[in-house]
Amino acid sequence: MKSTDLVLTPTHVRFMNRRFPCSVGRGGLTFDKKEGDGATPRGTHRIVGMLYRPDRLARPADWALPIGPSDLWSDDPTQNDYNLMTRAPYPHSHERLRRADPMYDLVILTDWNWPRAVTGRGSAIFIHQWRGPGRPTAGCVAFRRDHLHWIAGQMGRETRLVIA
Repeated sequence: MKSTDLVLTPTHVRFMNRRFPCSVGRGGLTFDKKEGDGATPRGTHRIVGMLYRPDRLARPADWALPIGPSDLWSDDPTQNDYNLMTRAPYPHSHERLRRADPMYDLVILTDWNWPRAVTGRGSAIFIHQWRGPGRPTAGCVAFRRDHLHWIAGQMGRETRLVIA
């Protein structure tokens, strides 16, 4: 592991020789991720993208892409675009990327079950802003807003999320 890796420990994430409190999935950590289990998958996950709300914050990295009003994420395992970004109108199960709350103002994408998703293995594992300390996610890894923004500004495409 390198200092540029985000390394999840039982109490925090280590990155660039700093420690950051975080939240993980309500289903804990797992080697056997399934759609809807609320668990965070163990393993080494590459960072494959970064999305941000340009109406709420400046571009956090030169490779970050803006989230538009119609941007969605498909979480419907019966669809060909399962675990991919899509756009409204979209009649299948999905998650809105442009939310009223700030949770997805900045989203870092991992390669979990991507780009060719296996049905039922679970949709995206994002790195995003938490709802609050100790409040679990649906399987993602979440940080305090200022920590997330600092991490995003320091990371590059070589950064990995390591969940042992």
